[in-house]
Amino acid sequence: MAKSTLSFVCQNCGASYNRWQGKCEACGEWNTLAEEDATGNVPVSIRSKRKGRTFALESLAGKSPDAPRLSSGMTELDRVTGGGFVRGSVLLVGGDPGIGKSTLLTQATSLLARAGHRIVYISGEEAIAQVRLRAERLGLSDAPVQLAAETSVEDIISTLSEGSVPRLIVIDSIQTMWTDTVESAPGTVTQVRASAQALIRFAKKTGAAIILVGHVTKDGQIAGPRVVEHMVDAVLSFEGEGSQQFRILRAVKNRFGPTDEIGVFEMTGLGLREVTNPSELFLSERDLGTPGTAVFAGIEGTRPVLVELQALVAPTSLGTPRRAVVGWDPSRLSMVLAVLEAHCGVKLSGHDVYLNVAGGLRIHEPAADLAAAAALVSSLVNAQLPTDAVYFGEISLSGVVRPVAQTPARLKEAAKLGFSRAVLPESARGEASGDAGLSLNAVNSLTTLVAEIAARGSRRGESASAPEKNATPARFRRGEG
Repeated sequence: MAKSTLSFVCQNCGASYNRWQGKCEACGEWNTLAEEDATGNVPVSIRSKRKGRTFALESLAGKSPDAPRLSSGMTELDRVTGGGFVRGSVLLVGGDPGIGKSTLLTQATSLLARAGHRIVYISGEEAIAQVRLRAERLGLSDAPVQLAAETSVEDIISTLSEGSVPRLIVIDSIQTMWTDTVESAPGTVTQVRASAQALIRFAKKTGAAIILVGHVTKDGQIAGPRVVEHMVDAVLSFEGEGSQQFRILRAVKNRFGPTDEIGVFEMTGLGLREVTNPSELFLSERDLGTPGTAVFAGIEGTRPVLVELQALVAPTSLGTPRRAVVGWDPSRLSMVLAVLEAHCGVKLSGHDVYLNVAGGLRIHEPAADLAAAAALVSSLVNAQLPTDAVYFGEISLSGVVRPVAQTPARLKEAAKLGFSRAVLPESARGEASGDAGLSLNAVNSLTTLVAEIAARGSRRGESASAPEKNATPARFRRGEG
């Protein structure tokens, strides 16, 4: 029998070392190395001794039928997955503790079970009684979902192989699973990788769709080896703040659908409620008439979403002014501030700047530059922006407002929610000419927008005189903003 060789594997990134050390040189984390058997991943006693078989090779030409999908009955979940669960696919769902992953999957499995499909929910963290309590709280205790509390992968696969093949299997969570083909503790990198490999092999062989629930680290990354994310067909991230009732389901990877779609849910006492019109929900508690607020018309996947951007610019008492942003890229905020100071004469070096995306949504597209700039200048000069206007446009380093994609969809969503004006790039006017329901204010440069907002602040009784259009306000040049 071969002698066992020990190695030390990082539980954060999977790097292997011959001896223990406090810090992992690959990822920089401390105290993450755990002792594992380097040669015992597959014991000799269970290794296959058969010779390899030959198989047929095919060409790229030919037609393949569309992958049959299983609709979950939840529109927002189907939107993110690309239309439903594909047979034989494996999905990895990650999210912070308590964000609602188990609640979402309990609701989805109950809907599928009521539709007549065989659904299996296997919990490695909770007892069957705890899962039943959650289902009773959600009013789903009558759904014919098959439950089990098990952590052995071999026992799970053996049980699922009996009878008809389940249409959907939920494993909650993959970090609690273990297989006797490797000799290490559950939750280690080796166990997670081997358990996921066995379950993926079962899904591809039988055609059952499997959802793996994954824990996340403090940085928001799914715990365990990153290779698991490459092995599965889709990676979904369930996001949200504990203080907010909104939850965002986002596709990070999807082999059978788009990766830029989001599903919006609202956490209620009876579980997660689908939000079919996120814009109306994000704008339900707008601060009307308050300087420093602007409505951004954004796009998430194929869905237009309107959200409020809130800015606060206040004189600082610190040597280095603070720059705090929630829900947007901090580097993008720094770039907008630099353009405002370099090309528009807006002196913000003596002010603290705070920017927040209301509702807990995270914005990733650069089209929010114009709305952010408008909110910042509005807060600086204490000028109220029009409450019936939306803003979108990308700002270049030269101060020019550049066009963005899907302008008609943004304007159509704004008109549907009662907005009558839109501030957009000049080059996008022709694309939006057919939307007669909105009054379009096309701007070619950021200086034009800053002058208009400053003039609005002057009309409210401020000391500075209103600047001419396309002219930099004199008080900005003096740094008196």
